[in-house]
Amino acid sequence: MTDKPHLETLAVEPAGPADASVIWMHGLGADANDFYGIPPQLGLPAELRVRYVFPNAPRIPVTINGGLIMRAWYDVYGFDARDQDERRIRQSAGWLDELVAREVERGVASRRVVLAGFSQGGAMALFAGLRHPEALAGLMCLSAYLPLPDTLAAEASAANRSVPVFQAHGTADPMVPADLGRGCRDRLVEAGCTVEYHEYPMAHQVCAEEVRDIGDWLTGVLT
Repeated sequence: MTDKPHLETLAVEPAGPADASVIWMHGLGADANDFYGIPPQLGLPAELRVRYVFPNAPRIPVTINGGLIMRAWYDVYGFDARDQDERRIRQSAGWLDELVAREVERGVASRRVVLAGFSQGGAMALFAGLRHPEALAGLMCLSAYLPLPDTLAAEASAANRSVPVFQAHGTADPMVPADLGRGCRDRLVEAGCTVEYHEYPMAHQVCAEEVRDIGDWLTGVLT
C-alpha cells in the first residue's frame, strides 16, 4: 500500500463502488472546496460511478502576490517563461502521482483516472498527467497553460502521448491570456495529444456552458 499521501483531500463518493476517479486541482489561492460542489452539475450518466477527489495544495509564500502565504502548487516569480518554480512544480507532480496510485489501490484502474484542474491546478494536471508512467483516461486544463514546455519532448510518457485533453479558456481572461491557452493547445497537438479545445466569452472563471461541455467530455472518456 502507498503511504499516506502528502496532500489532504476532500472527496465526493458515488452511490456504489467507484469505477472511475477525477482528481481535480484548485487554482492559486483557492482550496479543495472550490470545485467540491460541481459534480452534480456535470450531468454524468448514473451508471458512471465516479469518485471526485479534491486535493489541497500546500500553503507557501507567493512572490507575485508580495510574498503572501496561500495555497499554491508552486511559486510564481513573474510572467516570463524563465521564472517558473521548477522545484515545486515537480514536487507537486510527485504528490499527484501519489493520489493516482491511491485510486489504483482503491480499485480504480489508472486508465479510468482523469487529472483535472483550474488555472495553476490545470497547469499541474497537464504537467503531471503527460509524464505519468501509466495510461490515464484524460486530462482537463481549465484557464491554464503548459508549465516547463521545453522539457515535455524529453519527459513525456509513452503511455500518455495521445491522451485525450479537454482544454477551456476565457477570451477575456486577464490572468492567463487566451493566447497562452491557444499556444498550450498547439504544443499539446504537436506532442500527439487529442485535444478538445473550447473558448468562452468570460474572464478567469468557469461558466455554465463550460460545465456542460466538461460533463459531455467526461462522459465520453469514461464510457
